[in-house]
Amino acid sequence: MSAPSAAWPCPAPAGPEPGFVYRGRWALITGASMGIGEAFARALAARGMNVILCARSAGRLQSLAREIADAHGVQAHAVAADLARPGEAARAWREAAALGPIHLLVNNAGFGLRGRFEGLAADRQAEMVALNCTAVLELAHLALGEMRPRATGGVINVASIVAFQPVPLMATYAATKAFVLSLTESLAEENRGSGVRVLALCPGPTPSGFQAVAGTNVQQGQPGYLLPGQVVDAALRALDAGEVRVVPGAVNRAAAVLGRLLPLGVATRIARVINEKRG
Repeated sequence: MSAPSAAWPCPAPAGPEPGFVYRGRWALITGASMGIGEAFARALAARGMNVILCARSAGRLQSLAREIADAHGVQAHAVAADLARPGEAARAWREAAALGPIHLLVNNAGFGLRGRFEGLAADRQAEMVALNCTAVLELAHLALGEMRPRATGGVINVASIVAFQPVPLMATYAATKAFVLSLTESLAEENRGSGVRVLALCPGPTPSGFQAVAGTNVQQGQPGYLLPGQVVDAALRALDAGEVRVVPGAVNRAAAVLGRLLPLGVATRIARVINEKRG
């Protein structure tokens, strides 16, 4: 059973639609080859949305697109792109938009690294910033530029539970997700009443390919653990409700609240202890 999706405590922007319209429209999902991105692709297709899957792995994307199209009777296409590279976000958007107007952008692509800041390669951390921040910014900019004149559409930016406080041993990753959360909440306010919905999704521990790259562990039964499908269900309920921020799962919502209410130094030291134990 999916965890409750209520966000806290963030007012919803007004919009002309009581719920988001999916059927027959197009969605672009980045990081769609596995984990939360794949779950978004499947859930949106089940709602009748045509989906464009974007990630680096062309073979996996094409196979998944065929599977989704056959299962749900929608159009599904693959756009292979390395969004951390300059110009790739704009190229991916052009290829996607050539298929039809994009009514929903899911900015999910990203990765993390665990370790002491000076011990991690600077160029690899810069690549993380390019993917987690710059590509998110560029795609959101392109999406809103087309959605606002139509007075309809949506943008879901995938942040993280770590966006609410600094996280030692994952310093750059947490900083990128704080950027995503802050940007998204500002864009949601800018677009209040425009008909375009902007949502920050802040998941907690969720099994995906993220852990293999980041060097972290996620185990079923640990506090806040949710499956990708549960995270996506919470996100789409929040999008339908016009919410601005959603933290799926009661444990994760409590952690997010504490991250902002505790003195910053205390919250940061607690985050370090937890990260050291889970590494």
